[in-house]
Amino acid sequence: MSDASVAERPAGQAPAGAPAFFSCRDLHAYYGESYIVQGVSFELNEGEILALLGRNGAGKTSTLRTIARLASPELRHGEIWLAGEALHEMPAWRAARAGVGLVPEDRRIIGGLSVEENLQLARIEEPLGWSLERLYDHFPRLAERRRQEAVTLSGGEQQMLAIARALARDIRLLLLDEPYEGLAPVIVEEIERILREVRKAGFTTIIVEQNAVAALNLSDRAIILDMGEVVFDGTAREVIANEALRHQYLAI
Repeated sequence: MSDASVAERPAGQAPAGAPAFFSCRDLHAYYGESYIVQGVSFELNEGEILALLGRNGAGKTSTLRTIARLASPELRHGEIWLAGEALHEMPAWRAARAGVGLVPEDRRIIGGLSVEENLQLARIEEPLGWSLERLYDHFPRLAERRRQEAVTLSGGEQQMLAIARALARDIRLLLLDEPYEGLAPVIVEEIERILREVRKAGFTTIIVEQNAVAALNLSDRAIILDMGEVVFDGTAREVIANEALRHQYLAI
């Protein structure tokens, strides 16, 4: 980073006054020359759930991908800290080992493997996550289909598997990209139940979701993005109560 305060610190050392758990500080990220994430900053305490909201093209998924340290978009300035570790200095595989669990929009279920094999594969290098027994307790549909080829599951069941696979690793930050997209209301309710159980377990979670009402009802905090910039940072209740804000930035 070019910022002098960053250069003066030893690599990997958290800045003075850093929050106890997670923070993004002045993130600027690009797809080629397209400036997508424009100075995004926010902080989360351990165990909080954040709804990351905005209209299509606001920069929500790009911010999530930047936090997960995926190669695209490219982070050109800013810092990301998780429990005192400098995620911004890590490639994606190291960020994953540091405790970042991303559930992408396309779920990335592995073909040719059963439900249980998908879960076991996630546990090969990270054996400290939830046990299979605990996962099946929280995801009874997956328990019933443990021997079934994973790609033959319904869309909602594949989403459950993608979430369970993240929890099978030793994660500290759960990132969910459009977890309700294309799902029937009854399945959305079931996934909401699962995420409430995840919340009770103390995971810090960031949800990107077009179904803003569902995300807000589940969350403690809310960030609203517009054109890659933070236009609101507050509680989920504040967004629910502010009709003008919801209409202007969320069209609800």
